[in-house]
Amino acid sequence: MMSNQLKVGFIGLGIMGAPMAAHLVKAGHQVFVHTRSKVPTDIAQSTAIPCSSPQEVGEKADMIFTMVPDTPDVEKVLFGDKGLAHGLSKGKIVIDMSSISPIATKEFAKKINALGCDYLDAPVSGGEVGAKNATLSIMVGGDESVFHKVKPVLDLMGKNINLVGANGDGQTAKVANQIIVALNIEAVAEALLFASKAGADPAKVRQALMGGFAGSKILEVHGERMVKRTFDPGFRIELHQKDLSLALNSARALGISLPNTATAQELFNSCAAHGGKAWDHSAMVKALETLANFEIGQKAS
Repeated sequence: MMSNQLKVGFIGLGIMGAPMAAHLVKAGHQVFVHTRSKVPTDIAQSTAIPCSSPQEVGEKADMIFTMVPDTPDVEKVLFGDKGLAHGLSKGKIVIDMSSISPIATKEFAKKINALGCDYLDAPVSGGEVGAKNATLSIMVGGDESVFHKVKPVLDLMGKNINLVGANGDGQTAKVANQIIVALNIEAVAEALLFASKAGADPAKVRQALMGGFAGSKILEVHGERMVKRTFDPGFRIELHQKDLSLALNSARALGISLPNTATAQELFNSCAAHGGKAWDHSAMVKALETLANFEIGQKAS
């Protein structure tokens, strides 16, 4: 048994959570897991210890990570029947890596702090690829001393890890991230659609743009998805819709206008209306293709 082995909990073993938890297991930590569906095979066959409820994870682990889809899911995991809070004892640390409401996050933190425990919000960016390769960007909100305690474990899951500010600020940074990602997807989709309709080879146009000022991770990864028509998630449109709803609702509360974020959301809404809630968010291009009555890669008439 390694001398620096920690008792770590991980709740939520979906597309992102499963590989993230696997990195903690691989590092030699004692990992207690819980998920609402079936535990993935690779986790089940590892040294990870399944628990029947979030409460049990809280009882057994000292540092507990949560990675679930939305604000109500986090609230249920933390404070619902057999929720994590019921299993916590003084001195434990809860780290929520879901992407949820900054306002709700501040309330969750207060409730966990009232139990004598610490709370960090640590949403991530990088998608399934980043989760599998342990190259996620992690935006953290919370106390600096707690951040430094948790940082060595976060290092097992990500590369670009930053303490942004107090509780809620990590989630605010993630909302800002999702605005940038959505608008970049929309820009790449428009550009490749334009190039293809104009008769150029979209794959070659994408390659030509990669080395210039228009180059980006979105052009590299999602541009390729658009050209090759590979829209399996990845990151589902319905989850990006959720994130942009957070952005637009928060913007309304702040009294600011985010016109292009609203447009991106409407394009996602169009995809969802055509049965695409579970498509990868790069499939936003399909909404633009519908408007153009032209698909990237087809021959312009």
